[in-house]
Amino acid sequence: MDSSVYEAHGPADFHAAYDRVLAQWPAGTRSGTVATVFGATHVNTCGPADGPPLVLLPGGRATAASWYANAAELARTFRVHAVDLIGDPGRSVPDPSRPLRTVADLTAWLDAVLDGLGTGPAALAGHSYGGWIALHYALHAPGRVTRLALLDPTQCFAGFRAGYLLHALPLLLRPSARRIRAFLEWETGGVPPAEWLRLQEATAGFPTARPVTGPRPSAAALRSLHTRVLLLVAANSRTHDPRQVAARAAGLLPKVETHLLPDVSHHALPYTNPSATNRRLLEFLSG
Repeated sequence: MDSSVYEAHGPADFHAAYDRVLAQWPAGTRSGTVATVFGATHVNTCGPADGPPLVLLPGGRATAASWYANAAELARTFRVHAVDLIGDPGRSVPDPSRPLRTVADLTAWLDAVLDGLGTGPAALAGHSYGGWIALHYALHAPGRVTRLALLDPTQCFAGFRAGYLLHALPLLLRPSARRIRAFLEWETGGVPPAEWLRLQEATAGFPTARPVTGPRPSAAALRSLHTRVLLLVAANSRTHDPRQVAARAAGLLPKVETHLLPDVSHHALPYTNPSATNRRLLEFLSG
């Protein structure tokens, strides 16, 4: 990418970049806020008001707007609610007196979001870190999750590759637009979508809380989950071993449908060949 690339310096840059990506969502998309004890959660919503509810959780630092390549197709059938993770870059506003610290906090927060949206049982889809949250939530409240779609989820079925962590370490220690760009270009093979990349760069100056992390779900917990699960695995992921992810999920989840997506990296999964990804999501979620 040439030297004229957008560089972000503050909140105004972040919100401008967010709005440019959100502009690619379908006409009629609305933004709203759900109050929780952990703070105000921002949600972008589209699709028919009487459509079955579908809640989307983005990857870490990716924001709800990052579902732009999927929202229009999904919203033909579903009432889509894309959530900005609280404490992460986005438009959710955390309550500093009630930070999210544990998996139990995360599931309580998502309980409150679903209560506030008034969805009743809903389909749940998550990418990367959002997939980790979605899986833990389905284990916590299986009766509230009609179907679960996991897009190359991290720390669910396999650990991180050492090389991925080494490349990520500089931007974790001291994020900057240049470091974020270099990391994402490395992981995606040099082809991240321009507006999405600019939004990721703009998160460099965004104040964030320490993300909730924890161990992978136990084998016993995964065997107990009888919710139908779709697992889309990025074959070119540098985050973890894709075949290990697919094999462990197939061996433990009672009701899982797994697809290994060729020529797709971890971070670019929602944006690489989105028509194929959207087709698989719709077939599964509508099945």
